[in-house]
Amino acid sequence: MPVPWFLLSLALGRNPMVLSLERVVGPQDTARCSPGLSCHLWDGDVLCLPGSLVSAPGPVLVPTRLQTELVLRCHEETDCDLCVRVAIHLAVQGYWEDPEDEEKFRRAADPELEEPRNASLQAHIVLSFQAYPTAHCVLLEVQVPAALVQPGQSVGSVVFDCFEAALGAEVQIWSYTQPRYQKELNLTQQLPDCRGLEVQDNIQSCWALPWLNVSADGEDVRLVLDVSEEQRFGLSLYWNQVQGPIKPWWHSNLTGPQTITLNHTDLVPCLCIQVWPLEPDSVRTSICPFREDPRAHRNLWRAARLQLLPPLGWRLDAPCSLPAEATLCWQPLDGGPCLSLVPPLPRENVTVNVSTWEKLQLQECLWADSLGPRKDDMLLVETRGPQDNGSLCALEPSGCTPLLSRASTRAARLGEQLLQDVQSGQCLQLWDNDLGALWACPMDKYIHQRWALVWLACLLLAAVLFLLLLLKMSRVKAAARSRAALLLYSADDASFERLVGALASALCQLPLRVAVDLWSRRDLSAQGALAWFHAQRRQTLQEGGVVVLLFSPGAVALCREWLQDATSAPRAHDPHDAFAASLSCVLPDFLQGRAPGRYIGAYFDKLLPADAVPALFRSVPVFSLPSQLPDFLGTLQGSAAPRPRRLAERAEQVSRALQPALDSCFRPPGAPGTGRGMGPEAGDRT
Repeated sequence: MPVPWFLLSLALGRNPMVLSLERVVGPQDTARCSPGLSCHLWDGDVLCLPGSLVSAPGPVLVPTRLQTELVLRCHEETDCDLCVRVAIHLAVQGYWEDPEDEEKFRRAADPELEEPRNASLQAHIVLSFQAYPTAHCVLLEVQVPAALVQPGQSVGSVVFDCFEAALGAEVQIWSYTQPRYQKELNLTQQLPDCRGLEVQDNIQSCWALPWLNVSADGEDVRLVLDVSEEQRFGLSLYWNQVQGPIKPWWHSNLTGPQTITLNHTDLVPCLCIQVWPLEPDSVRTSICPFREDPRAHRNLWRAARLQLLPPLGWRLDAPCSLPAEATLCWQPLDGGPCLSLVPPLPRENVTVNVSTWEKLQLQECLWADSLGPRKDDMLLVETRGPQDNGSLCALEPSGCTPLLSRASTRAARLGEQLLQDVQSGQCLQLWDNDLGALWACPMDKYIHQRWALVWLACLLLAAVLFLLLLLKMSRVKAAARSRAALLLYSADDASFERLVGALASALCQLPLRVAVDLWSRRDLSAQGALAWFHAQRRQTLQEGGVVVLLFSPGAVALCREWLQDATSAPRAHDPHDAFAASLSCVLPDFLQGRAPGRYIGAYFDKLLPADAVPALFRSVPVFSLPSQLPDFLGTLQGSAAPRPRRLAERAEQVSRALQPALDSCFRPPGAPGTGRGMGPEAGDRT
């Protein structure tokens, strides 16, 4: 997926949004306070030792928030260094233990006294600045007038100018008091490099800096080094660790410009890129563009390896370090993922490689190395209370079952025996600490193998499976035998007969066993239309088939003749017309309510309007073709109809087979290849 990489390329391109920085002139560090406070910066560095926490004797001044700002410390117009300005917000914390002490403090600051003393609250604030591999600490002395001392209230801030830092470095800042009355404040900040600041003309080390772009190359990643020809530079790919030095992965000295392709399987969240010109004291620019990439986190898991160390240790090896938690779990004999111990043993916090993007787990079982082949053992969890009173439960898929319980599980039934096995040393201890232990107890001696019952159960099971197989085979045979369908139509003209023949041929491919008089002219001549229809109708219905009435203008006209008053006898018709002959049997089925389930109707969209089908025949489903072909085919095939997707495919096949015949029916009158015109008058034959 190239989209995330194009977004990344925009973010890391040649022209990102830049910051314009304030200039600070002079090499000396300074401190200034907000109105009402007085402050002093002690000369020289101090030891960066926070010390232990102590109780405040009364109200004390403590830092509450750190705020940073980037500035330029300039020695000349074009000779500047990046500097971090730190603002410390202060507040009063704590109360007077003795009200008399508070009263004395207030009176000493009372301006109405003849000789008021300059009572104030004083604090020593330490600022610690670390940018690997150097550290720097300064001491600020701050005084707050007694009039501003209100416990729990902010009193102002003090600003320190400033800590010099390298471009692109990660800096950490701490602040605390001496002595320390509370947990130190801390702040971590990633400083921008030359591309993120408006400093190209002010910091000399940025003048010849190579520019690096990251873009997509299909599934892989392309690194484009945009530098002038013949300029030599160094490129390093490394794994940035949370603790300790970086781990180099690949390094090379190159001559620009260059394009380097990284395989997407090599990406991990901590993979960083560092580039610098091959000049003395040059600035190195580093970016880590894959921290939020899902593929990098998946690759991290694929590269991670968990290893158990005897007797009770473990180790996880992976390119990146992330906080995680290791815990004991258990795995049932039939395999599958490890399950949490219930009740759980205490978890041990360790630093391992875990992705927060996906809930993946690495697991390693003791059985693999220390206990030999897997066995049908019972895993017991022992929990110990404060007065040495312990309890035992057995791990089962349903949970941890107490041994002396009335549950209907194997562990509960054998609870007393398992307890005796633990006490007699027949169980193997897998884990032990002050709060609990794990035991593996063999179950072989409790398994009574009753071969007769086993064989009987196997025979019964085989008999049941054999019966099920026979039933399934009978159903398959029934399903394999295609359904019978008898097509009845009125031979209005030659083109309509070709259309009926195309439909019958297409239905035979479904499969359906189709009977139509077009294919039985010899039988019609020998038996007569009425006898042939009776024989075909009886056979079709006996086999669970269906009779299909194809309505056309001629068929509708014939039906109307049969439905007119009995006093008006129907006209004589072609003795070979099966449709006309069949009406004497079809109409009674509809008039007496026997048609549903035996008959369905159909007509072609452009040959007949929907309301032309007589109402008597609408007691059964009537379909418009080819628009309702899927429903028509599903009803035709009945219980053997395929799934909707397959049915739609078959309907498409039938529609394609009908299309040439349909086109032939609707050619303009007089066009080559046409039969007689189709219309209501086509059914009025003398």
